[in-house]
Amino acid sequence: MIAGRGLLAPLLVLAVLLAAPPFVSSYVLTLLTQSVIYAIAAMSLDVLLGYLGLASLGHAAYLGVGAYSVGILATRHGAGFGTILLAGIGFALVLAAVFGLLALRATGVYFLMITLALGMVAWGLAYRWVSLTQGDNGISGVPRPDLSLPWSLGDAIPFYYFALAGFLLALGVLWVIVHSPFGKSLVGVRESETRMRTLGYHVWLHKYLGFVISGGVAGFGGVLWAYYNGFVSPADLELSTSVELLLMVALGGRGTLLGPALGAGIIVLLKNLVSVYTHRWLLILGAAYIGTILYAPEGVVGAMRRVSANAEPAPARPEA
Repeated sequence: MIAGRGLLAPLLVLAVLLAAPPFVSSYVLTLLTQSVIYAIAAMSLDVLLGYLGLASLGHAAYLGVGAYSVGILATRHGAGFGTILLAGIGFALVLAAVFGLLALRATGVYFLMITLALGMVAWGLAYRWVSLTQGDNGISGVPRPDLSLPWSLGDAIPFYYFALAGFLLALGVLWVIVHSPFGKSLVGVRESETRMRTLGYHVWLHKYLGFVISGGVAGFGGVLWAYYNGFVSPADLELSTSVELLLMVALGGRGTLLGPALGAGIIVLLKNLVSVYTHRWLLILGAAYIGTILYAPEGVVGAMRRVSANAEPAPARPEA
């Protein structure tokens, strides 16, 4: 019964996401498209933060690598969607594999600082490697993918459904991973590395594989982001982007996958709607984050689960 109720809310949200586009304004549709793309990156970070307990401040690097793969291959080499998709995910996997070798040598706040430094290195390369990335000018004119479909992805609604399909694909892949024995072992590493070593698990290898998987999925989100935005610049790799991804995971609920996706929607809405009325929208965003940490440390999804559990009637006691 409880499991059925737990599935009801996600199914209702999915139904709304599928049915809403023809009935909403173009601006709202833009926010929905941004939300589902950022949800992919937030869920990928949740593999690190929620299932391994590793907070990263350099996650935007993988998003940016995926985006730059699209910008370079599509505008300069005319590559097709399949080639670009594989390249974007592949380059993100390679970058995560290299960064993981460096970052996982540390733990705690030192891990956080190393990921911050690595993320800034990636941003610096995007900013200074002008011959490849066009520097601060960025790469513009990225065309939408041509999949030989009856409708053009250049239109807002078809591309929204294209991005939503990518989100559902990423969600399905990550769901299989985190519910597999490997995913359960990641949670075990998070809870007690010493115990997992005692049981014979290769703790470092599990953390490394989780790190690489997280980067690859973020690269997939970067591919969709570049196709949506039509423009790639060093701003996609900035520290603020990594911080926003962390906020999405913390606000929605780490270790849940759907929580970070919900957090992505909330952050995108706050950032775009509140900024219309005030230039100090970051203060409001910070206040929302502080309120979540104080009153709902498990995020929105965790708070909803707790309320639902408290609402369940207590089992009747057998009569004497």
